[in-house]
Formats: sequence, C-alpha cells, structure tokens
Amino acid sequence: MMNNFKGFIFAVKIFSVLKVFKNFNDYSSQTPLALSLGMFDGVHLGHKSIIDELTKVGADNNLETAVLTFWPHPRFVFNPNEDLKLLNTLEEKKSLMEKYGIHNLFLKEFDEEFRNLTGEEFVRQILIEKLNVKYLIIGYDHSFGKNKSGNFELLQKLSKELDFEVEQMEAINIHENNISSTKIRNALLAGHIINANEMLGYSYSVSGKVVHGKKIGRTIGYPTANIETDSIKLLPKKGAYIVEVYVKDQQYKGMLSIGTNPTVNGQSLTVEVYILDFDGDIYDENITVKFRDFLHDEIKFEGLEKLIERLDEDKRLTERFEF
Repeated sequence: MMNNFKGFIFAVKIFSVLKVFKNFNDYSSQTPLALSLGMFDGVHLGHKSIIDELTKVGADNNLETAVLTFWPHPRFVFNPNEDLKLLNTLEEKKSLMEKYGIHNLFLKEFDEEFRNLTGEEFVRQILIEKLNVKYLIIGYDHSFGKNKSGNFELLQKLSKELDFEVEQMEAINIHENNISSTKIRNALLAGHIINANEMLGYSYSVSGKVVHGKKIGRTIGYPTANIETDSIKLLPKKGAYIVEVYVKDQQYKGMLSIGTNPTVNGQSLTVEVYILDFDGDIYDENITVKFRDFLHDEIKFEGLEKLIERLDEDKRLTERFEF
C-alpha cells in the first residue's frame, strides 16, 4: 500500500506547475535534485531522452527534476554581432519543459562572473552548495566551465568526494545521424521540414501577433494573416509551406509564405498565412502555425494571374494533406 502511495505522490509532482528561477539564491527546497544542464535549444529528441532519464531517476530516488540552462544564449555574449536565431523562444522552452514533466527550470544569465567559473568551481559552488544536486545527467558531448574545463571525467572524479551520481547519455540518432540543434537549424534553413520535425519529435512552430499588411491577398481571393514573429526565432527558408494554424484554440489547415513577395515588388521579409475555411477578423490576435511540409521555393511570377494559378495548386495540395 505504501509503494502505491509513493507512486501517487510522484505522479502529482510530475504534473505540477513548472517552477522557474532566474537567481540561484531564490531557490530553496529540502528535496535533492536530479539535474541536467545545457542550452536545450529546440528541446529535441536528444534532449527528450535526457529528460526521460531525469524523470525515471527522480521517480526511483525521490528527487525533484531540474534543468539548468542559459538565457540569453551564451553565443550572444561571446559574439554579440552574430545573427544567431534560436529554435525556441523562452516561452516555448518553458512550455516544453513543463509538458515533459520537469519540476524546476534554472535560467542563468551568462555574465562575467559566471563565465569565469572553472568546471570544478561550478560543480562545488552551484550544483552542490546551492542546488543540492544528487544525480547529474549530461549529454554525450557536453562540456562546461571556463575554457571547457568541466567534462564527464571531472564529474566522475568529483562525484565520489561530493556524494552525487553522474550519468552521461549516448547520442540519439535518426537515419544514422546524431540529432543536434545545429542540424535542425540547417534542415529548416534548407526547407527540410519533415526531417527537422523528426529530429524535434514535434512540428516546428512559429507564433506571433497578426498585424496589418498590404492586403494584396484579399484582392486575389487569398486573404492572408501577417504574423509578427519574435526576432530571435529561426524562420525556415523562404518559400511556401503546408501548416497547421491555431486560432483561439481552433485548428485549421493553412498555406504559409515566408519571403518578400517579389511578384508585387515587395522589399521586407514577411510571414503570411492563408487559413483554409476561415473567415474572421483576427488582427492583434496571437496565432500559432506548425510547419508540416515544404511546398516550393519563393517564386517571382510574371503577373498576378500566374501567382493565382500557383496558389490554387498549393491549396489543392494543402487540402489533400493528411494532418
């Protein structure tokens, strides 16, 4: 009977609200942690394997689960002029962590003081003294600390002295290739949506507020919603896509265009979606689109008649697509 009761208590923990900490000093808990650290950009299937192991370890050892990540991305610190785009906004990352059952999310700013900690200082001062980590899981290629002085070998050595366990996960492969955030970015930038979604374990999405555009689409029978996206969010390559559209919790099929609208001599990059079987005013509403397949590259047509012919074909393909 007691074992069943413990299982019930842990199930309650798993589905509790994610707690988010931006300062280690704000965290206090009597329950030790099973923790992993890294960027977790995309929270892809490789990351999911780590989270699943954290969940199992937590259940077996009565530990809360935690992920320690960095926000903003350290590359913004090291290379402030780099035009880095991320797979997740902060809100998307939080949502995925909560969905997958993580109890605590630590969002550490990669400031000067923190970046100068050696791997050993980080383990002693942060993981053990502040966070009471009893089980640490890292990815197959993860290093940390100043000059990448922290690695699995160091953790194995310190674990005996500081009384914690450490586990290194193996890489997760799809089609004999290791999954990584970089490979997912590259797939999206090549328009390889299905491959990117396979590595993510879910459909890549973009969210944003619907804003006013030039309203050319409505003059040709294809009114579109212009989406104002987060500036740090990676957009797939220019072109047309089959997407799922979520408006006020309702799902629709859609055709999405990323590009400059060269047929009508557009200049700025826009993200526009034509929502099938929908007729409503959604200006200033936040909507989400999930990418399902790539239709074609951005095309400059000879005139609006040719553009409409292509839109008609794209619509037929979208209607036939099975979600």
